Amino acid sequence: MHLQAQAGLMTTYREPWRNRGVTGVLISVALIAFYCVLYWTEWLSPVAEALGLRNKWFLYGGLYSIGMIGGAAYMLRRHGTSRYHQVRLAVNVSIQVILGFALPYVMPWFEQPEYYFSYFWPLKYDALYPHTLQALPGYMAVWAVFGALVLAPAASLLFGKRWYCSWVCGCGALANTFGDPWRHLTPTSTASWRFEKVAIHASLVIAVVTTLMVVLGQTVGGTAVAGIADEMKQGYGFVFGSILAGVVGTGLYPILGPRVWCRNFCPMAALLGLTQKAGRFRIRVKPDMCISCGNCTTYCEMGIDVRAYAQNNESFTRASCVGCGMCAHVCPRGVLKLEAGQPLSVDLG
Repeated sequence: MHLQAQAGLMTTYREPWRNRGVTGVLISVALIAFYCVLYWTEWLSPVAEALGLRNKWFLYGGLYSIGMIGGAAYMLRRHGTSRYHQVRLAVNVSIQVILGFALPYVMPWFEQPEYYFSYFWPLKYDALYPHTLQALPGYMAVWAVFGALVLAPAASLLFGKRWYCSWVCGCGALANTFGDPWRHLTPTSTASWRFEKVAIHASLVIAVVTTLMVVLGQTVGGTAVAGIADEMKQGYGFVFGSILAGVVGTGLYPILGPRVWCRNFCPMAALLGLTQKAGRFRIRVKPDMCISCGNCTTYCEMGIDVRAYAQNNESFTRASCVGCGMCAHVCPRGVLKLEAGQPLSVDLG
């Protein structure tokens, strides 16, 4: 990609806070503790009120935005030669600050419900629940259904899942920015890949089944069905919405890299990965140019062994790839290129 200038070799394991050392573990413990306090106590509510914020969730949104802005500055200081990253992170931060924090905060001033336009089902797991849709103004309900069932899969077919996972999604945006210092810690073993394939698709199945049960429970189901659906909804919110997306997904950045949630448990990533495989996006490999330096694999935040494809002169589409562009950015010979074009029977370089 002509907008991706390679950065050459960079420090990886030299800094203690980035190499799974004691400092990194302490950071991980602090992040886990913060999410436990956020989800299961009200200790942050007085802090939010003192700052003039509506509740602890807007305090979290503010801290989230600050973390992203700081992470983006850190990331661009190291990879700022890439126009692709400059534009991508500018979009990431803008969407978080505007759609993920400011707009939901001011909407009640205009007698509108708080709404996050950048989150779609199944990532926003309750977005298609009947009671959720009924409580929204008509245009929001239409957006929720259209975004989940039409926009997201169609855009993935055309541009790959990167349009969402690396440009729009708040979870991915935090990984792109705040989590960037630990991207090289993402496991690349065959065992981690096998776990990913099972876990990510199981998450999607669970999300779909839970949504269908809730729809039945809130529309045609009797007391028993409604009770089961409510338990499934609460269980899904606790396990996926709190533990996996927050405590584990972000808390383990300094141990397992920044995409633990995205890679292994996000149902949205699984759904977009399936459509991406059937679409136009791929990573193009220029034949007979790879020198096996391993930069691409080291800096892949999804744990893909990109070097193996490059060594075999094999252009590829992987369901897990979020199109962050780092593999192309760090390649010293410009072997790799992100593209969204029709596959060729022969790669001409």
